[in-house]
Amino acid sequence: MQGPYPVITLCGSTRFRDEFMAAQKRLTLEGNIVISVGLFGHSGDMEVWEGKSEDAITATKEMLDDMHKRKIDMSDGIFVVNPGGYIGSSTASEIRYALEHGKTVRYLEDPDV
Repeated sequence: MQGPYPVITLCGSTRFRDEFMAAQKRLTLEGNIVISVGLFGHSGDMEVWEGKSEDAITATKEMLDDMHKRKIDMSDGIFVVNPGGYIGSSTASEIRYALEHGKTVRYLEDPDV
């Protein structure tokens, strides 16, 4: 941890926009610096995909996934926004990445393991 405030990156499906916002607020008030997603591609930011070719959409999604891993690199840990225990393949990949890089992993809801 650098400085007095832990840095936490939020991970989870972007369909959970409200839950992301609630987690961001709560974690900030607990004294964390919170890094979140740049857009909610599954719940409200649909215009980013409009008019793009499948190749362009794929390239954008790959860039966003890579950027999120760079956010994890800058963090002390991640907080997984997983209402109902839902963890999709991208989020599972981010959890594996965080663990492989020695980051702490916390969950909104305990995962079924």
